[in-house]
Amino acid sequence: MLYQPEEFEPLTDEPWDEQRVRVGIQRIVSDAEAAFDPGGLWPAHEWDAWELPVPLKDLYCGAAGMAWALDALQRRGHAETKLNLPAAALRAVELGRGQRFEVKSLELPSKPESSLLLGETGFLLVAWRLAPSSELADALLEKIRDNVDNEADELLWGSPGTLLAARAMLAWAGEERWAEAVRESADALAGRREESGLWLQRLYGNEERFLGPGHGLVSIVHSLLPEHDFRSETARILTDEAIVEDGFATWPAGAGGELAPPSGIRLQWCHGAPGIVVTAADYLDEQLLLAGAELTWHAGAHGPEKGVGLCHGTAGNGYALLKTFARTGDELWLERARRFAVHALLQAESTPGRYSLFTGDIGAALFASSCLNADAGFPILDTWD
Repeated sequence: MLYQPEEFEPLTDEPWDEQRVRVGIQRIVSDAEAAFDPGGLWPAHEWDAWELPVPLKDLYCGAAGMAWALDALQRRGHAETKLNLPAAALRAVELGRGQRFEVKSLELPSKPESSLLLGETGFLLVAWRLAPSSELADALLEKIRDNVDNEADELLWGSPGTLLAARAMLAWAGEERWAEAVRESADALAGRREESGLWLQRLYGNEERFLGPGHGLVSIVHSLLPEHDFRSETARILTDEAIVEDGFATWPAGAGGELAPPSGIRLQWCHGAPGIVVTAADYLDEQLLLAGAELTWHAGAHGPEKGVGLCHGTAGNGYALLKTFARTGDELWLERARRFAVHALLQAESTPGRYSLFTGDIGAALFASSCLNADAGFPILDTWD
């Protein structure tokens, strides 16, 4: 068995209807407006808040991610918001700058404040995008350079994430200092690649060699392009690590690891076939791409425990189908992705609002928006638009 069927639910039979999808996206945006407090930002779901100080400010599940996503939906023409998004992003900076980052039950990397998705880099970057200033740019550059040698070597905490931030700033600002920051991070990260073609993640007191985009290989390879192109070597690793059964394929969380560790089989964006397909779609062996996408489709939507989000929910898995459409040009995969989008919007409508980019409803809205445009760009990794 390549996944745990009890964690999934059958897809809705409700057909794709562009107008109803737009209404569903706007409903999520309007709910986010109603839940927002100018001083306290958005309420945090219990799982998202965990041991972190609230309100949450970060890009992964805090105010920066919400502000960025709402702005992106508005720029795409798929929703309107009355919120002052620049003010929300600046409020996140005001509350989060210099705040000590501690989690009692986990050993964090040595520079958690510099993280793109969970630390200051994310909310500084979003604030600059929405309300640019030299002070924000200077602070952001300091965080990116401070993270060059982060021992985590993965997307959430390490330099692969802050390298993406440097690339974004280079595209937006066009200044040489951002080109230098890109080269500095990219060269250092490439230099830590092992002879096996993998990177070692020193994370939470453990050492792992993860494959998926949440913490491992494929997002590192993605972040290093175009300065360092390891796609062909990585395709061979993914072929060797693939677990194939009855025309389906997936991957273990860690290289050489068990598919079913005590924590269970992961079939989601951060670990397993959906994330490998999403992040390695342009170079993954096509038969494996199709087998991974077929497993994602066969499993259906994530159930209530994982929900609708990008990281480990229905929307994140749906992007694997969009990526397969982008790679093959086969309209079947666009139709399947849109079935996932309709289901994700219905899931979001039937559960209490969760205000988080990677774990909440706004991720479902972004995925539905991507399906409207037939655009497979995954948020943050592929696109800031």
